[in-house]
Amino acid sequence: MTKNYTTKDTIQPQIILGIAAHPDDLDFSAAGTMAYYASQGAEIHYLILSDGGQGSTDTEIKRQDLSRTRQREQKNALNILGGKEVYFLNYPDGHLVNNDDLKKDIIKIIRTVKPDTVITMDPSVLYSSQRGSINHPDHRVAGQAALDCIYPFARDHLAYPELFAAGFMPHKTKTILLTNFNQQNFIVDITTTIDLKIKALEQHRSQIDNIDQVSVWLKANAATIGQNIGVDFAEGFIKIELRN
Repeated sequence: MTKNYTTKDTIQPQIILGIAAHPDDLDFSAAGTMAYYASQGAEIHYLILSDGGQGSTDTEIKRQDLSRTRQREQKNALNILGGKEVYFLNYPDGHLVNNDDLKKDIIKIIRTVKPDTVITMDPSVLYSSQRGSINHPDHRVAGQAALDCIYPFARDHLAYPELFAAGFMPHKTKTILLTNFNQQNFIVDITTTIDLKIKALEQHRSQIDNIDQVSVWLKANAATIGQNIGVDFAEGFIKIELRN
């Protein structure tokens, strides 16, 4: 795990855009951070790329019904965190492709919201032998597409010129926080907001039927990260400060 940690005090975001593949992705990885910065006055937006219509073990549920349920859950969760708005692109869950259509849709939201900080998924995480997990392919696509759009496409007016012609003005994002459970160089103290994180995750009832058990795991993980900077609970990220 990367050391040389910094703390939350080194950035003061005004507008944060979280970009993720599915409803609940950002709440698992960064809800405490979202709630903390919201409490400091930051404007919080979520952009969810897929329709979330594939994540269920219920063999009777229909895809469109699951999608509607998960979107409602995500809106409720962000409201608990103090966020402002959720944007849904509704690409088919499980089939995200980093193509021009997806990139143009992400660029539209970046140029509309104009975030100084984007929180998204680290596309370099393929698997974790330590955790016994494989990163969902949609997660990897979401992170890569987000990075591609932040730099250079959302910045350059000649990239997808039809967007510029339609009034989507170029925008440069300053800070990127990548969610990576195995490696971090930036840690945010969420001691005051971990309960909001758990309450937000509790809204995702279609995905979580044992919130008490999940909260034990979340607190243990957050406590382990927090030890690195001497706080009770924390979330960790790979922080990139863009110079170009």
